[in-house]
Amino acid sequence: MTPLAALPSPATAVWQLGPIPIRAYALCIIVGIVVACVVTEYRLRRRGVAPGAVLDIAVWAVPAGIVGARLYHVITSPEKYFGAGGEPLKAFAIWEGGLGIWGAVAGGALGAWIAARQLGIPLTVVADALAPGLPLAQAVGRLGNWFNNELYGGRTSLPWGLQVHVMDPDNPGHALRDDAGNPVLQPGLYQPTFLYEALWNVGVAALVYFLDRKLRFGRGRAFALYVMGYTAGRFWIEMMRTDEANHILGLRLNVWTAVLVFLGALAYFVRVRGPREYLIPLGTPATPVPPAGGDVSQVDLAAQETGPRKVVPEGYRVVNEEQFRAYQETGAVPDEEPPAADAVPEADVDEPTAADAEPRAEAGARTGAETGDEAPAAVRDRDS
Repeated sequence: MTPLAALPSPATAVWQLGPIPIRAYALCIIVGIVVACVVTEYRLRRRGVAPGAVLDIAVWAVPAGIVGARLYHVITSPEKYFGAGGEPLKAFAIWEGGLGIWGAVAGGALGAWIAARQLGIPLTVVADALAPGLPLAQAVGRLGNWFNNELYGGRTSLPWGLQVHVMDPDNPGHALRDDAGNPVLQPGLYQPTFLYEALWNVGVAALVYFLDRKLRFGRGRAFALYVMGYTAGRFWIEMMRTDEANHILGLRLNVWTAVLVFLGALAYFVRVRGPREYLIPLGTPATPVPPAGGDVSQVDLAAQETGPRKVVPEGYRVVNEEQFRAYQETGAVPDEEPPAADAVPEADVDEPTAADAEPRAEAGARTGAETGDEAPAAVRDRDS
């Protein structure tokens, strides 16, 4: 029976630009990284981080994320490279696919931590700023699986069933063709699990953005929410996939990974509390602010005639939202809250003893006599 509707798949995933192969999978990864950087840059700047910091973070996080993603894939599927008939050098062929998101997040987090330490930015601030952008990047990256005709599910008769090409093993990135030159299709239609995950990731990004905007998460809780949302979707989508994978107790390895990572993120989200962190740059000149009357003629704009110069902060001070808003209005860095030195602990206050009572009472009586006030009751009782 011929299906009434179906989702087509590209027959080509690689194009030649002279001697250089342009791979759709790599393009999708690059576009996803750009999307994540744009979103993260916007959110970092709203929290007080200097412009351009996301590029300094990406220099470390992106390569570390790619290495981590490939390592996870190779470690969890070693038979493809080191088993009987495996090709060890293929472990480096990332352009042929095979990047694990779990390794990407772990490696990217390590790279982001290194960059954040260099910039003086808490890692939790970076993580919360990245939280909506990362699932958007993943959604774009999943389109690379569509071009590669991979990561689909079982057979289906749904109108959005996916047509899948038989890919040519001797010509990677191209579909096998019949004698007439037509691309060969696998029989039937298949669940487009890559599309399900892409749409789910867009929903996770929206969920994190709106809940974070309303509840103002801090200390990495927005990132934990993203992890919970992503792994919840990955659990049921992974159950639909039919590509080769290692199994533990009858379930795919990534199913178990999704469960464990979800529980870890849930524990962090529940246990960690705290307001949203904002940052004030240190070692940079304060922005001139017009006086209260609004007379901008009193503001020295000479330095702005040649355009603003980028000044890299020496570091950052973590402040609360009220302090950050005050800094935006006045340009003055708030003082750090000093310890309450004047407050005497209750345990250190000496109680009056019986030996002290009499001199104090006599002093009170003399004071009363000199001022004409009546002596305190304790003195009257003693003298009566």
